[in-house]
Amino acid sequence: MSVHRTVIKGSPQGSCCGPGYWNILYNSLLHIQFTKSSKAEAFADDLILDLRNEIIRAAENISNFEMNKITAWSRNNKINFNEDKSKVMIISRRERKENKEINIYLNNKPLQQVSMMKYLGIVIDKFKFSEQISYAAERTNKLYTAYLNRLN
Repeated sequence: MSVHRTVIKGSPQGSCCGPGYWNILYNSLLHIQFTKSSKAEAFADDLILDLRNEIIRAAENISNFEMNKITAWSRNNKINFNEDKSKVMIISRRERKENKEINIYLNNKPLQQVSMMKYLGIVIDKFKFSEQISYAAERTNKLYTAYLNRLN
């Protein structure tokens, strides 16, 4: 079955011009002036905002301030970030006594706070790595089983 669709802006996913177009557009987002404690990093079409702070409430306020910059950029460039796919995660080496619930907003919608997430194929679970090991073992097992099935 073949699906045809008229592209009215951007470039189709999987096209040879897609990555170049995205890099040109995304470059201005990566050059936004963030605070000293914040850094935006991107790979392909995935963006992560790293923020470091000792106090959770301060991190929450700075994160929302930075997210407002990203939202304004997306509005100006006619790009939508999906709030449902965007997540918030606190990573800390020490146990905190303060409330760890954090309210971060994208497009005026609250983002889901998670204790683990997958980013670029790596499961991040707060320095435990148990989920990443399970994920890698499961993937390896599937590939090995598929390989054995092809031999038979």
